[in-house]
Amino acid sequence: MEAIGIPTLCMTSALDITHSVNPPRAAFLDYPLGHTTGKPHEPALQREILIKALEGLTAIATPGTVLMLPFQWSEADGWKETAQRGPDDRLPRYDTPQYQNEDDRLRAEAAD
Repeated sequence: MEAIGIPTLCMTSALDITHSVNPPRAAFLDYPLGHTTGKPHEPALQREILIKALEGLTAIATPGTVLMLPFQWSEADGWKETAQRGPDDRLPRYDTPQYQNEDDRLRAEAAD
């Protein structure tokens, strides 16, 4: 995309990984992983974050630059200790698809 003149922007909450991948331009949000565009159920904040991030498309002139977005998840950084400590409390992964309800399963099978 970049090679044909279409700018791209990576939104990230993993700064070290972003630096190692070195995208043409990136916007970093210091929020927990999975919340790269803001907190759930806060559409005004999500919109503000997206607008600030998209400004990077024109503001970033040097390839590999990471725009540091000015938003904070909370007043204190205690959430970082919890996010990095574990334990892994995610649901188990399965080899077969899991559906929320029967209608979802039927729609997925019909799409195959």
